[in-house]
Order: sequence, then structure tokens, then C-alpha cells
Amino acid sequence: MSDVVVGVDLGGTKTAAALVGADGAVGPVRSVPTPATAGPDAVLDAVAALVRDVVAHGGTLTAADGTTTDVTSPVAVAGLGVGTAGVVDTTTGTILSATDAVRGWAGTDVRGGLRARLGEVLGDGPVTVENDVDAHAGGEVWLGAAAGGDSALMVAVGTGVGASVVLGGRPLRGAHHVAGEMGHQPSPDAAGLRCGCGRPGHLEAIGSGPALYRHYLRLGGDVAVADTREVCARAATGDEVAERAVRESARAVGRCIAGVVTVLDPAAVVVGGGMSQAGPLWWEPMVTALRAELIEPLADIPVRPSALGPVAAVLGAARTALAGRDRP
Repeated sequence: MSDVVVGVDLGGTKTAAALVGADGAVGPVRSVPTPATAGPDAVLDAVAALVRDVVAHGGTLTAADGTTTDVTSPVAVAGLGVGTAGVVDTTTGTILSATDAVRGWAGTDVRGGLRARLGEVLGDGPVTVENDVDAHAGGEVWLGAAAGGDSALMVAVGTGVGASVVLGGRPLRGAHHVAGEMGHQPSPDAAGLRCGCGRPGHLEAIGSGPALYRHYLRLGGDVAVADTREVCARAATGDEVAERAVRESARAVGRCIAGVVTVLDPAAVVVGGGMSQAGPLWWEPMVTALRAELIEPLADIPVRPSALGPVAAVLGAARTALAGRDRP
């Protein structure tokens, strides 16, 4: 099979990778814990070892229509695509800024580091590096919830609030490599709350999963509740404080999505991340708040859950590598 690349989803907790064909057929997804506290070199070592493991094992690639192709080892890969947390200069493959999810990640030359470690595997094939939400969006536009459309807004709500703007079928990077950083959009619902970036009043300060948990505690919730997952579980059983926290956090996300939709007029909105899996108690107020803010021509914009789940970013990163180069 020609034009097989490796797609990598590099997260703060786990790194996943798989072989991906030019038609989007994907092989078995292998994953390892990300040594996020051990520093950039340890993370790059772990990614390189995972890529070698994926290449060494080959396997059966399965396309969206169910057809399969067996790829035998050793696999001659045509490139490597990486989706990673942080603001990425996609022209150099360097991390411009990042949270402490991966210690010391800002400033890391991901492209150069992986090429140095994987030269014998990659040869002259491209190594592309992009933000993980951009990679997720690329997967959904290629084969997922936004497939067939020319534009989309992808929003990922989990430990943070990330977004990606897809135009012309490709994620928009922006002049400063931060297109789609919706989590740092000012939000009236977050007034007085400090965002992880240090500034007050950003969406992420109320819309992310951890922020929802903090909001629950601010509302007088039970301090014995351990995390966001438990808040959502309590909301599902009728706990009024938990219900309010979920509803108000979801509402903040929906209102900010509406602002971006109004500016960009995408063909569809796709929402993924851990909070999108929290059920109707989160999804319904998010969509209701979104639609309440939209003018009439935008009223019926499709708002869909992510269709590809954890493989989306692997596919999107692979798609960028298959293109052979990044586009600004």
C-alpha cells in the first residue's frame, strides 16, 4: 500500500499513534503514557519509540466503508504527522507556548527532535506538527462529523476549551499561529474568574471541565465531591447545585460558540472533548444558549457531536503529513 503515514496524537496524559493510508484507512491505534513531567526529551523519546512500534507491527488498515488492507512489516512510511497540545508554529514544528500539561514544552523543536530520532524510519518523508485541536478538526472534516463540508468550527471542551477554524477544507493557522484559541475569548459568564493564562474573564475559566468543578464548589457544592465527573453524575441524579453548575458552564460555551459562528459563518459546528460526552444535561443548555444568540440566517446551523472520538486527531495529523507540507 503506497502513501502510508503515521499519525500521532500527543496529549498530556497519553500519546496515541497509528498507520493511516491516503484514503483514511487506519490501522490499530497503539498508545503509551506521556512522560509529561519528565521534560521534552523524554516526551520525544516516548513518541519516537511509539512510532517505531507502530511501524514494526504493521497491521490491518480499515477504511470508513469497512474495506481492509493488510500492511506487512517493515512498513515504508511516507511521513509523520503530529497533533500536540500548545500553540504550534507549523512552519517550523516548534511549540511557541504551552500550559504545564507537558513540563517545559514551550520552545521544543518537535519536528527536529523527531526527525533526529526517526531518520532511519522516515527517510525524506515530511514531519508535520500542528495543534491537537487542529488535528482533531482535520480528522472530522476529512471523515467525521463535518465530512463533505468546506468549512467548520471544531470545539473541544475538556481540560481546556480549544477550537479550530476549518476553511477550504484545512485548519486555519493564523498570522500568529493561534487561530481558533476560543478558550481565551472574553466571556461575560466568566467575569471575575481567572483563566489559566493568568487573565480574568476568559471562557476557559468557566467552560472547561476543571472550571465546571470549581464553579460547583463556588456555588456551595459538596466539598467531598472529587471531580467534574462526579459533579456530572450528581447532576444526573437531580442534585440542584450540580445541575446549575453544569448548566451555567455549558451555557457559557454555547454563547461563545455563537460569537465565533456569527463572525465566520461556518457550514457546521462540531463539538468534542470530554464534556461533550457528559450527556443531555450539558449538551442541551450548550446548544440552547448557542442558538439563542444567533441571527436568523444562522439559526439552523448544524451542531454535531464529534463522530470519530479519540482517533480523530490521529487521522487529522496524518492527513497533514499526507499533504506533504503544511499550509499557512
